[in-house]
Amino acid sequence: MKITLKDGSVKEYGESKSVIEIACDISEGLARMACAGEIDGEVVDLRTVVDRDCALNILTARDEAGLRVMRHTCSHVLAEAVKNLFPEAKLTIGPAIDSGYYYDFDAAPFSREDLDKIEKEMKKIIKKGAKLERFTLPREEAVRFMEERGESYKVELIQELPEDAEISFYRQGDFVDLCAGPHLMSTKGIKAFKLTSSSGAYWRGDSNKAMLQRIYGSAFAAKEELEAYLQHLEDIKKRDHNKLGREMELFTTVDVIGQGLPLLMPKGARMIQTLQRWIEDEEDNNWGYVRTKTPLMAKSDLYKLSGHWDHYKEGMFVLGDEEKDKEVFALRPMTCPFQYYVYKASQKSYRDLPLRYGETSTLFRNEDSGEMHGLTRVRQFTISEGHLIVRPDQMVEEFKGCMALAKKCLTTLGVEEDVTYHLSKWDPDNREKYIGEPKVWNETEQHIREILTELEIPFVEDVGEAAFYGPKVDINTKNVYGKEDTMITIQWDALLAEQFDMYYIDQNGEKVRPYIIHRTSLGCYERTLAWLIEKYAGMFPTWLCPEQVRVLPISDKYLDYAQKVQDELKANGIWSSVDMRAEKIGYKIREARIAKIPYMLVVGEKEEAEGKVSVRSRFLGDEGQKDLKEFIQAVCEEIRTKEIRRIEVQEQK
Repeated sequence: MKITLKDGSVKEYGESKSVIEIACDISEGLARMACAGEIDGEVVDLRTVVDRDCALNILTARDEAGLRVMRHTCSHVLAEAVKNLFPEAKLTIGPAIDSGYYYDFDAAPFSREDLDKIEKEMKKIIKKGAKLERFTLPREEAVRFMEERGESYKVELIQELPEDAEISFYRQGDFVDLCAGPHLMSTKGIKAFKLTSSSGAYWRGDSNKAMLQRIYGSAFAAKEELEAYLQHLEDIKKRDHNKLGREMELFTTVDVIGQGLPLLMPKGARMIQTLQRWIEDEEDNNWGYVRTKTPLMAKSDLYKLSGHWDHYKEGMFVLGDEEKDKEVFALRPMTCPFQYYVYKASQKSYRDLPLRYGETSTLFRNEDSGEMHGLTRVRQFTISEGHLIVRPDQMVEEFKGCMALAKKCLTTLGVEEDVTYHLSKWDPDNREKYIGEPKVWNETEQHIREILTELEIPFVEDVGEAAFYGPKVDINTKNVYGKEDTMITIQWDALLAEQFDMYYIDQNGEKVRPYIIHRTSLGCYERTLAWLIEKYAGMFPTWLCPEQVRVLPISDKYLDYAQKVQDELKANGIWSSVDMRAEKIGYKIREARIAKIPYMLVVGEKEEAEGKVSVRSRFLGDEGQKDLKEFIQAVCEEIRTKEIRRIEVQEQK
C-alpha cells in the first residue's frame, strides 16, 4: 500500500501498519511527539491500523487537531484524579473544547482548594505514564460493565447509542472511561496543564435534569504556552463586563429582585440613554422610521394568531391559567404583532409603502436560570426593534438598507471588525418548528444569500437557526471568554402577513399581501453595553462615557473656579464633575485615571488668573494648559462626531 505524507513523499508497505508504527518509521522524534493521525482528512487514533492507500498526516500538539487530542486525554486524567480523591463522584462527559477541556461530575461543588488537590493528583498520574489502551464491548456487556462500576450516566449514554454502534472504552491503569477517542498513547504525552475553574452545569444542558459540577482546564505542548494562556485569562478577567461593570458602578444585581433582572445604576443608565437617543435620532432623521409605543403585554389570543404561542410559549412569562381564567395574558417577548395592528388601523396604498416602524421595546423572555449571565443573557431587556412593511418588489433594497444601518451602527461604535455574519436557515428535517412551505423557505434563503454575496460580506450558513416564520441574518460577536452572542438580527418574513390578514391596495385596486422585515439596528441595549465594556475595558469613546470630564482643583482655594469651569462644561452638554475632596492633586489624578475618565482638568492659581485649564487625558497624557473655550470646543466636536480616539498612554503613578 502507498501512504502519501504531508510533504508529498510516499511510503510503501507490503502489510498493514498502525499510524504510530508509520510515525516511528518516518522519525523516532516525530513518533514521540505524535498525538494522533489524520487519514484522508479524518482525525484518527494513533492505534488505528492503515490497510489501504491513503494520505496520512501525523498530528502533534503543534497542530490544532493534535492539541485537542492531548486535551481530551487530559480530561481523562482529570476524571481519574477526581475518582481517586472523591470516589463517590459519578462520571458524565469530558470533551476537548477550543480553550482546553472540561469534565462534568455528579458531585458536591469543587472549591479552588479542591482543584489544587486534583491538579497534584493529575501530576502523579501523568508521572506514572500509564499507557492508554482501547477496547470494545458488546452493548449488554458494556452496560453491565458500567453498572458494576456504579456509573449510571455512562449507562444512559451507552443505551442511547445506535444499535450498530461500536462501543469503545479507554483504559489507563485502573481507570476506564467510555470514549470514542482518539487519545494519546500514554499519559506522559501531557506536557503542561492547568485547572482553571469550576461551575455548575445541567446534565444534557436541561434545567429539569441533575445539576452537575463542571471542572474546566487547559493543556499545551509547552509550559511557556500555558503560562501565556494563563496570563491571557488574567487579562480577559479584567475586561469581563460582569466584574468591570460592577466595579465601575454601571449595573448590579440583587437576589431578592431576581436572576436575569439587572439594575442599571446612574452611570449605566446614562450610557443606555445615550445609545437609545442616538439610535432613535439616526433611524427617524436619516432612515425614514416612524415611532410606535405599544403595550408590554397582551392576551394569549394575539400570540396564538402570530404563532408564538405554539412555537415560543415555553420562553414566555404567562400571566394566568387557561383552564381557570377567562383571559390569559403574557408579557411580550417581541413587538412585531403589536406593530402589525398599528399598520392595520387604516387602509394602506402601494404608495404608502415602505412603512418603517421603530420602537424602543422592552421585552421579556423566560430564559433558563443556567443561561443567565450579567447583561448578556437576561429576562427583561430593551432593544432597538423595528418592522418594515414593504411591497415584494421593495424587499431586497429595504433588506440592504437594514444591513447598511446595522453596519453604520457597528462602525460608529468601533466594533465592525469584531463581528461575523450568519445566514440562519430553517431545518427541513424539523418541520414542526416552522410554518410555511419549503418553496418559500428556499426562495427567501436564496434572496438573503444573494444580498450578502452582492454586498461582499463573508458569511456562514447555520441550519436550524431561523425564526419559525423566516430566515435571517444574525450578526454575532464573541465575549472575552469566547462565547458567541447574537447582537443584531435582520429577518425576512413572507408568511406572517397572511396570518394577520395584512394587505395594501395596489395600482390596480387589488388587495396584495406585503412582506415584512423584522430587524434591530443595534440590538439589545443591555447586551451592547456588556459588549462595549469588554471591547474597551471600560475606557469608552468620550461620547459614550457617563463622565467625560473631571475638574480637579489643586486646593480648596480654587473650588469656586472649579465650579465655574464645570458650569461651562454642563452648559455645553459635557458630563462632568468636580473632585472637591481635600486630597493631594496626585491622588485625585490617580483616582480619575482608575475611573477611566477621558479628560481631567487641573485648576489652580495660574489657571484661574488666565481663565485656562491644565488638561490631562487618557490619550496623550499631560496636554498642557488650554483656553477653557478652546478645550470645550474640541471636546464638543469629539462628542458630536462620535470620534474614537484609540491612542492610550500609561502615565507614571
